[in-house]
Amino acid sequence: MKKTAILSFLFFAVLAFAQGIKFEEGSNFKTILAKAKKENKLVFIDAYAVWCGPCKLMVKNIFPLKPVGDYYNANFVNAKIDMEKGEGIDLAKKFNVKVFPTYLFINGDGEEVHRTIGYVEEKDFIQFAMDAGDPSKRLTALKQKFEKGEKDPEFLLNLANLTIYNDTDFSNKVIERYFAGKPEFTRDNLGLLFQAMKSTEGAPYRIFTERKADILKMLPEQQYASMDKNVKVNTVMAKAYNATTKKLDEAYFLAETQKFMTKDEAENLLKRVKASRALKDKDFATYEKITIELNKDTSALSSDQLNSLAWNFFENVTTKSSLETAVKWAQESVNKNENYANTDTLANLYNKIGDKKNAKIWAEKSLQLGKAAGEDTADTEKLLKTL
Repeated sequence: MKKTAILSFLFFAVLAFAQGIKFEEGSNFKTILAKAKKENKLVFIDAYAVWCGPCKLMVKNIFPLKPVGDYYNANFVNAKIDMEKGEGIDLAKKFNVKVFPTYLFINGDGEEVHRTIGYVEEKDFIQFAMDAGDPSKRLTALKQKFEKGEKDPEFLLNLANLTIYNDTDFSNKVIERYFAGKPEFTRDNLGLLFQAMKSTEGAPYRIFTERKADILKMLPEQQYASMDKNVKVNTVMAKAYNATTKKLDEAYFLAETQKFMTKDEAENLLKRVKASRALKDKDFATYEKITIELNKDTSALSSDQLNSLAWNFFENVTTKSSLETAVKWAQESVNKNENYANTDTLANLYNKIGDKKNAKIWAEKSLQLGKAAGEDTADTEKLLKTL
């Protein structure tokens, strides 16, 4: 669970001389649009977040490639925009960016014509750009083709994947038509169904229940039951939580969840939900109190879960006794599976409680593990310099 990584100045300097994509520097979105319109080009936006692993891999592996740069530089005005800072926040809302990285293709009038998401290999990344430049292959054209009744399974699967994160209602209609053809389940289409299954009230969940027997050929019944429970919980949560007032109807939550779990399970889940909401709402005192109460026994937690708990406390908690508890979580995480992330967490926690000696020991250990694993160790190196 490595934290936000800051790419070094040296890396940017190397990239600047690479033969890859040339991104606009220091220009705002309005200026970029004006340039695109003047040059009769589309704008390509790498919509990223600094903590996003696939975003960093694209910067490292794909953007610097000469064939990629040749095509993108010739056909687009290219921009990298952090969707969680500055004007990126409003742009994320405008273009409904919910996952990172998202790649947007925008015309000179500021209208989206195409998009894709995730880590994309060189060949596919260039092909997506070519599709963006071809009005017959853009997302808007694909949607029109769907509305005219297209039923080709490959077309439907591709369209559902393109729209699943930014146009849920439309994507669900595509998924419903796709599965109406009774295709055999594969890893790809089953994964798509699970991604789309946000509520018990939509077509994806209906398909999930109607084709239970077929799905059980692909995964254990215990896993099926767990997924079923998660969808039911998400449905209850969506109805119990008022995003405007940031209030949770606890009575409703308990009553509805007890229809498919025990009272003790429902009460424990409510505490976890309240802790999660408190963290998201930056009510760190409530988050700290509930989290410690919930995790008196951490023996069943995985190394990653323990590291996540410990890191959240490092970032958001200041009470020394609670930070010392987080140190124990981090130590337990390391004991279960020593790696770069959890040793770095342990080093940071020791530093925060004032134990410089142990902080240095674990920072050095973390740096060693990180370099061996090919991780970006810039943050750990920065910590070590202060010890």
